[in-house]
Amino acid sequence: MRTLLNLIWLVLCGFWMAVGYAVAGLFFCVLIVTLPLGLAALRMADFALWPFGRVLVDRPGAGAPSTLGNIVWIVLAGWWLALGHLVTGVLLCITIVGIPLGIANFKLLPVSLVPLGKQIVDRDALVGAYRVGF
Repeated sequence: MRTLLNLIWLVLCGFWMAVGYAVAGLFFCVLIVTLPLGLAALRMADFALWPFGRVLVDRPGAGAPSTLGNIVWIVLAGWWLALGHLVTGVLLCITIVGIPLGIANFKLLPVSLVPLGKQIVDRDALVGAYRVGF
């Protein structure tokens, strides 16, 4: 089911959202100071292509530099990426088939606004680590 949802996602909205993240990533990779923002955007582009089966978790040790970077991100790129997720999510929720994809778009809203301090983890690995007690 995960693969089917990812394929439908890729066709309906994943490709275009990934292009948006990639454009933002390339924009931020121009300057050395904004390189962490560019790398975070490129990681999010990968996540926007194939989101089902992976989750975002808080990265331990992310502190004040991540907060400062997130403020710069919101001002320069985060608001329009979040708007893209919001519009796409609403349009997908119009159809019954698109409701799971629309919900996935809404789940990507917070990380499109503040991507620094987050880590993409495979859902199965996270469940396995939880069972072991890590």
